[in-house]
Amino acid sequence: MELRHLRYFLAVAQEGHFGRAAERLNIVQSALSVQIKALEDELGGPLFIRTTRKVTLTQAGEVLKREAQHTVDQAEHARRAVKRSLSGGSGIVRVGFAGNAVFSGRLMEDVRAFHAEHSDVEIQLQEMAPLLQGEAILSGRLDVGYTSGHSINNTNDSILQKTCVGEYPVIAAMSSDHMLVPHGHLTPTLLINHPLILYTADDRYKTLEPALERAMGCEPFIAYRVASTLTVLALAASGLGVALVPAPLMQVQIPGLVYRPFVSNELNANLFVLSRNAETTGAVKAFLDITLRAKI
Repeated sequence: MELRHLRYFLAVAQEGHFGRAAERLNIVQSALSVQIKALEDELGGPLFIRTTRKVTLTQAGEVLKREAQHTVDQAEHARRAVKRSLSGGSGIVRVGFAGNAVFSGRLMEDVRAFHAEHSDVEIQLQEMAPLLQGEAILSGRLDVGYTSGHSINNTNDSILQKTCVGEYPVIAAMSSDHMLVPHGHLTPTLLINHPLILYTADDRYKTLEPALERAMGCEPFIAYRVASTLTVLALAASGLGVALVPAPLMQVQIPGLVYRPFVSNELNANLFVLSRNAETTGAVKAFLDITLRAKI
């Protein structure tokens, strides 16, 4: 018994006439009669009482009508649910992010825009160190990552798609009583012999340190290398050094901490969206479509 047999049966039951049912189904009446007879043979008895004017259901036909309608309705529900999932109308999107995605506002903008169009999709957000996001996406624990480009420079896996969605200058953060505060902006040479604080949760420091050395003309004094954004800012606010951070971190206001522009062509920060290249999940594809549509 196939789903089409149940649809044929229901059409005859509802129309009470083979000719009208065949017309509704857009098939010839003789073909419909053959299909109904085959269904009756399979079930072992008549489903209709046939007269020259109309057909009515037998008791067995009444039972099948209830069950057939339920089955057809369930099949239609399943079809719509799967189609909705494939089009991104339902499901789950798991998003990993690092601090810059939040401080820049980009993560919230993308989630807000996606939720406005796909309110039935569940969004799961998870803060995750930049260097861990690629592996989490490849292993299926994440669908999308917001991370710095420095954390994916060595990621040559063709399975991953990497798209830049933000570029920001680097600024300096220091305690309010630091001797460099009176300067309206800082330059690399002003940092000579001053202890510096670098963020090391991604690979940015590996390119930042050589860039600083070139810009300063000497080896920089790196006092701290830490993997937490708040720790970087706390150390700077405590007067233990000057932190070089992406400009969006100016959104973070900490007592005793001030920010100054940092003038250097060598240094910048960025934000990338990381995902699987051959993504097949409808909800994730819809999220990426909205995210990558905006870009920078």
